[in-house]
Amino acid sequence: MNNTDLVNKLWKLCDDLRDGGVSYQNYVNELASLLFLKMCEETGQEHDLLPEDYRWGVLKSKLGQDQHVYYRNMLVQLGNDDHAIVRAIFQNVNTSITQPAQLNKLITNMDKLQWLDDEGDGISSKTRDDFGDMYEGLLQKNANETKSGAGQYFTPRALINTIVKLIKPQPREVIQDPAAGTAGFLIEADKYIKAHTDNLELLDDDDQDFQMKSAFVGLELVPETRRLALMNCLLHDIEGHEIHGAIRIGNTLGAAGENLPKADVILTNPPFGAAAGTNITRTFVYPTANKQLCFMQHIVEALEPGGRAAVVIPDNVLFEGGVGTDIRRDLMDKCNLHTILRLPTGIFYAAGVKTNVLFFQKGTPANPNQDKNCTTDTWVYDLRTNMQTFGKRSPFSEKHLQSFIEAYGEDPNGQSERVEGVFDILGCTSEEVEENSLERNSPEYVSENARWRKFSRAHIAEKGDDLNITWLKDNSITDAASLPEPDVLATEAMTELTEALREINQLMMELGATEQAEGQVALLAEEFGLEKTVVKGQE
Repeated sequence: MNNTDLVNKLWKLCDDLRDGGVSYQNYVNELASLLFLKMCEETGQEHDLLPEDYRWGVLKSKLGQDQHVYYRNMLVQLGNDDHAIVRAIFQNVNTSITQPAQLNKLITNMDKLQWLDDEGDGISSKTRDDFGDMYEGLLQKNANETKSGAGQYFTPRALINTIVKLIKPQPREVIQDPAAGTAGFLIEADKYIKAHTDNLELLDDDDQDFQMKSAFVGLELVPETRRLALMNCLLHDIEGHEIHGAIRIGNTLGAAGENLPKADVILTNPPFGAAAGTNITRTFVYPTANKQLCFMQHIVEALEPGGRAAVVIPDNVLFEGGVGTDIRRDLMDKCNLHTILRLPTGIFYAAGVKTNVLFFQKGTPANPNQDKNCTTDTWVYDLRTNMQTFGKRSPFSEKHLQSFIEAYGEDPNGQSERVEGVFDILGCTSEEVEENSLERNSPEYVSENARWRKFSRAHIAEKGDDLNITWLKDNSITDAASLPEPDVLATEAMTELTEALREINQLMMELGATEQAEGQVALLAEEFGLEKTVVKGQE
């Protein structure tokens, strides 16, 4: 049975659990425990990872209340296991299944599934990577259930795959994700390296050991999400540090972030949502209550000279004034910000969220240690204006990114020969005006119609170091038939209003009107039924 069929069958088993009050998120947590035990049995790793008394065969041999009690105790015992990674996966884990019959049905049905592949000339067991791919399929299904809220930890796979292909991670490079979520970026980087090294067989023993234990490091704030990420990594044969595993627990904007090792590559999608937070305890060069801007500072600090990064960020990071301008200017000084990809709406868990991907290298290709005037030109690809709105009925795929991949070129640091252009792309909602080839290649036509354009550092400086660069005419503004759904429009409006209010609040703080600003925050909190919080350092 192939992985897709197994994923669908495992997900179908959740129906009974949902009838018993188990949420989608808790269901995936239950599967994380059971799938780990089953994986150890199928791949012959029980001896290395699990105590003899706490294995799949023992669990499935018990019945009724005895099985339920044993399973609860099993989770506790494995949460205190001598093996650091096993202990991290099961630490503080309990089951949300309250009915023994439900647990027995889940275990029995899982055991009955065909865990072997029929390859025509024989039957083969699944590898750890097979189980990992299956588990990622379950995480993706969970992310699609937006009511569970799990989507915020799951970056669309089409986007992750494309970013990794363009950045081209290499063996012996330290690859970091400071907002790991369920470890999608790290998993895909590992797959890329394995695909180009014959599953690491082309590497010597020392390099193979490095890839398994030292190459990947992530940091995740939420314990349950970190558990899913650890499970994901281990299923993909990424063991990580003997104590922390590949995914550490902690706050990137606190001491844990400062203690992360320097990285050759950083691939990440920092959390969006409420930009201001009270958990910023690190001292940054440019202090701000905006978590996303703090993440940008962390990334620049954490990169080794010559290191490269691809970061998914919301629009506000591109245009926010005050300290936001300082942080963008510092980024373009210390790094070569060579590419910006403006993403379409609807590809993330929240409707209407506007995002981008920044591609940059610390220093320059000629001088990795350069820390001034590193950015000379920035290329922008607009995949948002006059594009369809994506969602469950119209999923975003790698096909929609193919034109961008071709325009980006083979060099991971954006140094391939590039030509302004790109007009006809998949998903575009507007028809190009018919022109002859000479007119289409003219500078005037390109400046108004091309989706792929170059902007000089001087031009960006003239705009006040605002990176929210747009030029295409948005036909949806005048064409009612192409307007997004009302919920998307409402979300976009609410997002823009929230950003505007937050900027005004920050300005009032800088002007010394702290008491008036706090009064307005309290008024808004009361209006929306929210608990008012005060940002540390602004009391």
